[in-house]
Amino acid sequence: MKLCIAFSLLIVLIEIQEQISCFSLSIPASPGYYQDGHFVIGGLFSLRVTARDNRIKFGFNDAMAIPEAVIVNLTKNYQHMLAMFFAIEKINKDPNILFNMSLGFYLYNVDFFETKAMESSMALLSGESPPIPNYSCRPEKTDKLVAVIGGISTGISAQISRVLSLYHVPQISYAPFDVSLETRVQLQSPYQFPVYNAAQYQGIIQLLLYFTWVWVGLVVPADRRGELFMKEITEEMNNHGICVAFAEKGPVFPSFGDIGWYQLIVHLTLTRVVIAFGDTHDFLTLVSLIISVDTFGNIWITTSDWYTIIFPFNQNVIYTYFGGALSFSVHMDEILGFKDFQRSVHPKKYPHDIFIQHVWSILFECPHLYEHGVRKLSQCEQNGSLSTRSLNVWDMNTSPLSYKVHVAVYAIAQALHEELSLRVNGDSLDQGGLQAPLPWKLHPFLQKGQLGRNINEENIVNQEDSATKIDIFTYHPLQSGTKAQVKVGEFLFESKSVHYLSLNDKLIYLGVFNNQIPFSNCKQSCPLGFRKTEDRWFAFCCCDCVPCPAGEITNETDMDQCFKCPEDQYPNKQRNQCLPKIIAFLSHEDTLGVVLVSATISLSAISAMILGLFIHYRDTPIVRANNRNLSYILLVSLMLCFFCSLTFIGQPRTVTCVLRQMIFGVVFSVAVSAILAKTFIVVMAFKTIKPGSPLQMWMVTRLSNAIVCCGSMIQVCICAIWLGTYPPFPDVDMQSESGQIILLCNEGSTLAFYCVLGYLGFLASLSLLIAFLARRLPDTFNEAKTITFSMIVFCSVWISFVPTYLSSTGKTMVAVEIFSILASSAGLLGCMFLPKCYMILQRSGSHFRKKVFT
Repeated sequence: MKLCIAFSLLIVLIEIQEQISCFSLSIPASPGYYQDGHFVIGGLFSLRVTARDNRIKFGFNDAMAIPEAVIVNLTKNYQHMLAMFFAIEKINKDPNILFNMSLGFYLYNVDFFETKAMESSMALLSGESPPIPNYSCRPEKTDKLVAVIGGISTGISAQISRVLSLYHVPQISYAPFDVSLETRVQLQSPYQFPVYNAAQYQGIIQLLLYFTWVWVGLVVPADRRGELFMKEITEEMNNHGICVAFAEKGPVFPSFGDIGWYQLIVHLTLTRVVIAFGDTHDFLTLVSLIISVDTFGNIWITTSDWYTIIFPFNQNVIYTYFGGALSFSVHMDEILGFKDFQRSVHPKKYPHDIFIQHVWSILFECPHLYEHGVRKLSQCEQNGSLSTRSLNVWDMNTSPLSYKVHVAVYAIAQALHEELSLRVNGDSLDQGGLQAPLPWKLHPFLQKGQLGRNINEENIVNQEDSATKIDIFTYHPLQSGTKAQVKVGEFLFESKSVHYLSLNDKLIYLGVFNNQIPFSNCKQSCPLGFRKTEDRWFAFCCCDCVPCPAGEITNETDMDQCFKCPEDQYPNKQRNQCLPKIIAFLSHEDTLGVVLVSATISLSAISAMILGLFIHYRDTPIVRANNRNLSYILLVSLMLCFFCSLTFIGQPRTVTCVLRQMIFGVVFSVAVSAILAKTFIVVMAFKTIKPGSPLQMWMVTRLSNAIVCCGSMIQVCICAIWLGTYPPFPDVDMQSESGQIILLCNEGSTLAFYCVLGYLGFLASLSLLIAFLARRLPDTFNEAKTITFSMIVFCSVWISFVPTYLSSTGKTMVAVEIFSILASSAGLLGCMFLPKCYMILQRSGSHFRKKVFT
C-alpha cells in the first residue's frame, strides 16, 4: 500500500514537471486578499501543490478551465502570511516608524507554479483580474504598491523578478539564496537574505567527522545553486578526508522509468548517509523515493531550506521513514508575541481573508462550500485555536521562512521610514495629499540595509554578529504518532580555523532502523589485528584490510598502521594484543640441559676410568709405546673438555660468559697439541731408530713436550688478546624467538672467536696431514691410523658446527656448541683410546690366566 502511494505521488509530480502550460489574459487570475493602507506591500506565497494549472490555452483565443487537483495542502505555510500580518500590525501601532501612517498588503497564493507567480505579479501591478500589462486598472491599489515579498523557491522568485524588475518594483525573496538570480534576471534582481555557506559547510563537515561518516551521498537541485554547493562542499569534504559516494542532481527522476530513478535507489542501498541540499519544492520530488526505500535506513542531513518537509501528506509514513534526519538551521530568536498572536487568529478576526477560510477548513475539518471558486466556511468550531492542532498540520514555533517574511516587512518599513524622513527634513510631508513614494525610490535604502538582523527590537538596528550560530535539529516521535523538531546541538562558526560543535548524544534519534550510530564507509571497518590500505580510486575513504605483519599489532579498529610491541612483549596469534615474553636460557632443569649434563658427566667418567686404566698399566708396552705422559695429558685435557661444556649450561653471567670460551679454547688446544705431538713422535720414532741417525729418543720426547707447550701458549695469547679488547659479556636477545627473551652470552669480538676456532682447525689439520702420511709406517703400536681417523671425526664435527651455529638462535645455539664439544671430544677419546683399552684388557687378561695356571 505504502509503495503504491509513493509511486502514484511520483507520477503526479512528473506530470507537474512535464506539464507545459501558458495562461490567457482573458481568464481571471487567482483571487487575492487585499487590506488597504497608505502603503501596500505585495505578498506572493505558496499554500499548496496542485497537479494542473486551471489556465491552459487551447488555440489562440479560446481557453478551457480544468479543475485543479490538489496534491498537498501546505497548511503550515499559512504561518508565512501570519508573520506578515503580525509585522504589519506592530508597525501600524508604532507612530514613529511611518509617521502615523499605515501599511497595507495585497496577497496571492501562487502554489508552486511559476506561471501563477508571473500572472499574480502582473495582477499586483494592474490591480485587476485579468491583468492588463502597462495599465493600472485600480490606482487606489497599484499606486500604493511599494515592494513585494516572494517567492518560496528560487524558480518562482526568478519569474516574479522578470515582471517586477521591468517596473523597478523592489522584491525581497525569502527563498534560499541563489547567486544565479543576478544573471537570470536581466534588470533589477531581487533582494535576498544573507547566505552562511561557510558556516553551514563547516557544520556539516564537523558533524560527519563527529560520527566518523566518511562515505556520503549528495542530492542537489539541477541549477547553478546546486552546482555551487556540490563544488564547494566536495572540496571541503576532500580536505577533511570525506568522500562523495554519489552526487545526484534534481530533478532526480525527470520522467517515469528514467534510469536516474533506479540509479539513485542503488546509491541509497550502498550509502547510509545522504546530504540533501535544496528548498521545499526540490524536496517534493524526493518524497515518494524516501517512502519507497525506507528499509535502507538512510540518515538524511538537510539544510534549513528544507524546513517544510513536515507537510501534512501521509504523515505517518513520512515521519516514520524520514525520522532520524539531522537538519541545519541558522539560529534565530523567537518573534516576541508571535505565539500569542497565532492563538488569537480566527476566521472571524479576518472575515475577508480567503486563505484562512481554506486553511481553517482543513485544520478543523469544517464543512464548506464554494463561492466563485473560493472556499467558504459554513459551520466551524467557535472557539477554535491553532495551538490545539497537531504538529503534523500546524507548528506554533516560528519557521525559518516565517522569520524571513517578518524581517522582510521590517526591512521595507525601515526603507519607507528613511525615505519619509527625507521629506520631513524637507518640510514636504503632507499626509492629506500624501502619495506613496515611487517604488524605485526605496532601492537605495534597501541596498544599504541588512536583512539578517534581530527583529525583536522595536528599532531596526543594522548589526551583524561576528560569529554565526547554527542549530542542529532532529525529529522525535511523540505519543500522538507524529514527530517534532528537537534541538540536539549547535555549531558556532567564527572562521574556518575557529569553530565549535556541541551535540547532546542522548537526544539524537536516528530513526526506527538504527538502534545505534551507523557506519558510513564504503567498506566495513578493519578489525583488530588488521590495518587499512589505500584504495586506488578513493584513497582516503575506501580501504582494504590487510593483516598486520609478524611482530606487529593493532589494538583499535580502522588503524592506518600496525605497530610493534615493546621489546619485553610479543604479539598474540590474533595480533591484537601484546603479551609479556618468557625469559629463556639453557638451564639445568630443561630436558635438553639434563641430557647434556648427563652426557657430560658420563663421558667425563669414562675419561677418568681410561686414565686410571692407563696409570694402572703404565708399564705395559702399549702404554709406553707412544709417550705415556702425552697420553695422560690428552686424557686429562679431554676430561676438562667434557667438563667445560657445563659452563655453557645455566643462566649466563659475566664470569661464565668469559670462562666458557677461554676454557674451551685453551683446553682443546692442549688436547689437539698433544695429538700433534703424538703424531710427531710416530714419525720421529722411525728416524731415531735408523743407524747413524743424530736424533736420540730423549730429544724426540723433549721436542714433543715443546710442541704441546707452544701450541697451547699460542691459544692462550689469542684468548688474552680477546679478553683485553672485546671480551664476551651477558646479553639479551628479544627478536630471534617470538614470545621469548633469550639470555645469552655475546661473544664480543666475533673475529677473536673464529680465530680460536681457526687455530684449533689449523692444529687438527696439521695432525691429520702428518698422521695420514705416517699411517703405513710398520710398527706394532703405530698410532698414525687412529690419529688419522680421530682427526677426521674432529674436523668433520667442527666444520659442520660453523653453519649450524650461525643458523641457530637462543638455546639451540648453545646446545649446538655443547654438542660439538662433546661429539669432538668423544670422537678423540673413542678413536684414540678405546682400541688401546681393549688391547690392554685383553692382553692383561691372558697374562693373568697364564700366571694362575702355571
